[in-house]
Amino acid sequence: MTRTLADLTALVATVSDMYEAETGVRRDDDWYALKMQEELGELIAEHLRLTGRGRRKNLSDSEIRDARSDEAADLLAFLLLYARRNGIDLDAALEQKWFSYLRPASESG
Repeated sequence: MTRTLADLTALVATVSDMYEAETGVRRDDDWYALKMQEELGELIAEHLRLTGRGRRKNLSDSEIRDARSDEAADLLAFLLLYARRNGIDLDAALEQKWFSYLRPASESG
């Protein structure tokens, strides 16, 4: 399955809109930023659990890997939502910040 960042963002926004309609949680600028932090913490907790530095809670390695994948997806989703909310074009930002290193010095300016 291959999707563009724009496609992923649109899908994630649809799910987020459903969440707001169902729960009534008001999504403001702080909410998006704080949710990214929350999801990063949850991803790190699963990483620590998997690497033997967190409580396993009787979970198997497979269950922890699945939870880690879920938390990574949550973090990416909230990064996409945060960028959308704040008018950040992640494609352009990646091109400017990261991918400029892939161009010859004469093109980098």
